[in-house]
Amino acid sequence: MRDQLRIGGVPESVIDDAVLILSELLSNACKHGRPLGDAPAGDGDVRAAWRVDARGRLIVEVTDGGGPTRPAPATPSVTAHGGRGLNIITALADDWGVRDDIRGEVTVWVVVHEDVRDREARHRHGDFATRVTAPVVSALPGLDFADAFDDLD
Repeated sequence: MRDQLRIGGVPESVIDDAVLILSELLSNACKHGRPLGDAPAGDGDVRAAWRVDARGRLIVEVTDGGGPTRPAPATPSVTAHGGRGLNIITALADDWGVRDDIRGEVTVWVVVHEDVRDREARHRHGDFATRVTAPVVSALPGLDFADAFDDLD
Protein backbone atom coordinates (compact mmCIF):
# COMPACT_ATOMS: atom_id res chain seq x y z
CA MET A 1 0.00 0.00 0.00
CA ARG A 2 2.66 2.50 1.05
CA ASP A 3 4.82 2.06 -2.03
CA GLN A 4 1.90 2.36 -4.43
CA LEU A 5 0.70 5.54 -2.75
CA ARG A 6 4.22 7.03 -2.64
CA ILE A 7 4.65 6.35 -6.37
CA GLY A 8 1.32 8.10 -6.91
CA GLY A 9 2.66 11.21 -5.16
CA VAL A 10 0.76 10.87 -1.89
CA PRO A 11 2.58 12.67 0.96
CA GLU A 12 4.06 10.46 3.70
CA SER A 13 1.93 12.09 6.43
CA VAL A 14 -1.25 11.25 4.50
CA ILE A 15 -0.04 7.66 4.02
CA ASP A 16 0.59 7.39 7.78
CA ASP A 17 -2.98 8.51 8.47
CA ALA A 18 -4.35 6.09 5.84
CA VAL A 19 -2.51 3.16 7.44
CA LEU A 20 -3.86 4.02 10.91
CA ILE A 21 -7.37 4.47 9.52
CA LEU A 22 -7.17 1.15 7.66
CA SER A 23 -6.03 -0.56 10.86
CA GLU A 24 -8.98 0.87 12.81
CA LEU A 25 -11.47 -0.09 10.08
CA LEU A 26 -10.13 -3.65 9.85
CA SER A 27 -10.22 -4.04 13.64
CA ASN A 28 -13.83 -2.86 13.75
CA ALA A 29 -14.86 -5.12 10.85
CA CYS A 30 -13.28 -8.19 12.46
CA LYS A 31 -14.74 -7.41 15.88
CA HIS A 32 -18.25 -6.27 14.93
CA GLY A 33 -18.97 -7.50 11.40
CA ARG A 34 -19.92 -10.84 9.92
CA PRO A 35 -17.71 -12.49 7.30
CA LEU A 36 -18.38 -11.70 3.66
CA GLY A 37 -20.29 -14.07 1.38
CA ASP A 38 -20.32 -17.78 2.07
CA ALA A 39 -17.29 -17.81 4.37
CA PRO A 40 -17.77 -19.93 7.51
CA ALA A 41 -18.47 -17.94 10.66
CA GLY A 42 -15.31 -17.06 12.49
CA ASP A 43 -13.10 -16.77 9.37
CA GLY A 44 -13.41 -12.98 9.54
CA ASP A 45 -13.30 -12.45 5.77
CA VAL A 46 -13.39 -8.74 4.97
CA ARG A 47 -12.40 -6.68 1.94
CA ALA A 48 -10.09 -3.66 2.10
CA ALA A 49 -9.45 -1.19 -0.71
CA TRP A 50 -7.87 2.20 -1.27
CA ARG A 51 -7.75 4.49 -4.26
CA VAL A 52 -7.13 8.03 -5.36
CA ASP A 53 -10.32 9.07 -7.15
CA ALA A 54 -10.70 11.40 -10.14
CA ARG A 55 -10.97 14.40 -7.79
CA GLY A 56 -7.63 13.56 -6.15
CA ARG A 57 -9.10 12.28 -2.88
CA LEU A 58 -7.45 9.34 -1.11
CA ILE A 59 -10.26 6.98 -0.12
CA VAL A 60 -9.91 3.92 2.11
CA GLU A 61 -12.75 1.37 2.37
CA VAL A 62 -13.37 -1.77 4.40
CA THR A 63 -16.33 -4.05 3.66
CA ASP A 64 -17.74 -6.82 5.85
CA GLY A 65 -20.94 -8.83 5.99
CA GLY A 66 -22.70 -6.38 8.31
CA GLY A 67 -23.30 -6.62 12.00
CA PRO A 68 -25.93 -6.18 14.68
CA THR A 69 -25.35 -2.41 14.90
CA ARG A 70 -24.41 0.45 12.56
CA PRO A 71 -20.89 1.88 12.79
CA ALA A 72 -21.09 5.04 14.90
CA PRO A 73 -18.59 6.90 17.09
CA ALA A 74 -18.88 5.94 20.75
CA THR A 75 -18.39 7.94 23.92
CA PRO A 76 -16.20 5.61 25.97
CA SER A 77 -15.35 6.27 29.59
CA VAL A 78 -11.86 7.46 30.44
CA THR A 79 -10.96 3.95 31.64
CA ALA A 80 -12.60 2.01 28.76
CA HIS A 81 -10.32 -0.35 26.84
CA GLY A 82 -11.92 0.38 23.47
CA GLY A 83 -14.52 2.40 21.64
CA ARG A 84 -12.26 5.15 20.29
CA GLY A 85 -11.65 3.87 16.74
CA LEU A 86 -14.26 5.89 14.87
CA ASN A 87 -13.38 8.97 16.93
CA ILE A 88 -9.76 8.59 15.79
CA ILE A 89 -10.96 8.19 12.21
CA THR A 90 -13.16 11.29 12.53
CA ALA A 91 -10.20 13.28 13.83
CA LEU A 92 -7.88 12.20 11.01
CA ALA A 93 -10.28 12.10 8.06
CA ASP A 94 -11.85 14.79 5.94
CA ASP A 95 -15.05 12.71 5.74
CA TRP A 96 -16.36 9.21 6.32
CA GLY A 97 -19.58 7.26 6.08
CA VAL A 98 -21.30 3.91 5.72
CA ARG A 99 -22.68 2.32 2.57
CA ASP A 100 -24.97 -0.74 2.46
CA ASP A 101 -25.60 -2.97 -0.52
CA ILE A 102 -28.40 -5.35 -1.40
CA ARG A 103 -26.38 -8.44 -0.37
CA GLY A 104 -26.14 -7.15 3.20
CA GLU A 105 -22.52 -6.08 2.89
CA VAL A 106 -21.54 -2.94 4.78
CA THR A 107 -18.71 -0.68 3.64
CA VAL A 108 -17.18 2.00 5.80
CA TRP A 109 -15.44 4.53 3.55
CA VAL A 110 -13.07 7.27 4.61
CA VAL A 111 -11.79 10.27 2.67
CA VAL A 112 -8.33 10.46 4.16
CA HIS A 113 -7.39 13.65 2.36
CA GLU A 114 -9.33 15.86 -0.05
CA ASP A 115 -6.56 16.38 -2.59
CA VAL A 116 -3.48 14.20 -2.18
CA ARG A 117 -1.98 15.43 -5.44
CA ASP A 118 -1.45 18.89 -3.96
CA ARG A 119 1.75 18.49 -1.93
CA GLU A 120 1.13 21.85 -0.28
CA ALA A 121 -2.48 20.94 0.60
CA ARG A 122 -3.66 21.43 4.15
CA HIS A 123 -3.04 18.35 6.25
CA ARG A 124 -4.35 18.20 9.79
CA HIS A 125 -1.70 15.82 11.13
CA GLY A 126 -0.06 18.55 13.23
CA ASP A 127 -3.14 19.33 15.29
CA PHE A 128 -4.21 15.70 15.79
CA ALA A 129 -3.49 15.79 19.54
CA THR A 130 -5.77 18.76 20.09
CA ARG A 131 -8.61 17.01 18.26
CA VAL A 132 -8.52 13.72 20.21
CA THR A 133 -7.32 14.81 23.64
CA ALA A 134 -9.40 13.60 26.57
CA PRO A 135 -10.82 16.21 28.95
CA VAL A 136 -8.73 17.28 31.90
CA VAL A 137 -9.55 14.91 34.77
CA SER A 138 -10.09 17.79 37.18
CA ALA A 139 -12.78 19.12 34.83
CA LEU A 140 -14.88 15.96 35.12
CA PRO A 141 -17.78 16.52 37.54
CA GLY A 142 -18.00 14.20 40.54
CA LEU A 143 -14.50 12.82 40.10
CA ASP A 144 -12.33 13.58 43.10
CA PHE A 145 -9.35 11.28 43.56
CA ALA A 146 -8.71 12.60 47.07
CA ASP A 147 -11.96 11.00 48.25
CA ALA A 148 -10.73 7.61 47.06
CA PHE A 149 -7.80 7.77 49.45
CA ASP A 150 -9.73 8.96 52.55
CA ASP A 151 -10.47 5.38 53.62
CA LEU A 152 -6.80 4.45 53.55
CA ASP A 153 -5.88 6.52 56.63
